[in-house]
Amino acid sequence: MPAPLKKQLAASLQNGFVLKRSVFQPCLELYPMKEWDLMMQKINKLNRFVKKNNDFIRRFTAGVKVVEIDALGRLLVPKDLVGFASISKEVVFSSAVNIVEIWDKDLYEKSISGEDMDFADLAEEVMGNLNDDDNGIS
Repeated sequence: MPAPLKKQLAASLQNGFVLKRSVFQPCLELYPMKEWDLMMQKINKLNRFVKKNNDFIRRFTAGVKVVEIDALGRLLVPKDLVGFASISKEVVFSSAVNIVEIWDKDLYEKSISGEDMDFADLAEEVMGNLNDDDNGIS
């Protein structure tokens, strides 16, 4: 793990992390345990007697592993998750607000290249109507 990222995660190191498959991308998601607990609180509110909810929970938690980062900043990624994310040689750690995405470098570069979407249109659609600060700046 890159030293600057390890430093940012220092407060979370003693509590451990959860590593899981991403829902939307061929990458892994590293949740500090505090963030994972918040996510589980949301998921636990789902009614498991609704089939779609139960199917979602099963798929969302498939392959979840509790992991630790050792004193040297190393993270052991289980083989099944390495296979899911097609991680070969070079790895990218990408901040995704409250979690860290772990990508195969080539797949990451392809995902951010913009070939499959117009980022300006996406940004406008997702963020265009937000103005929480009343200062005219989103």
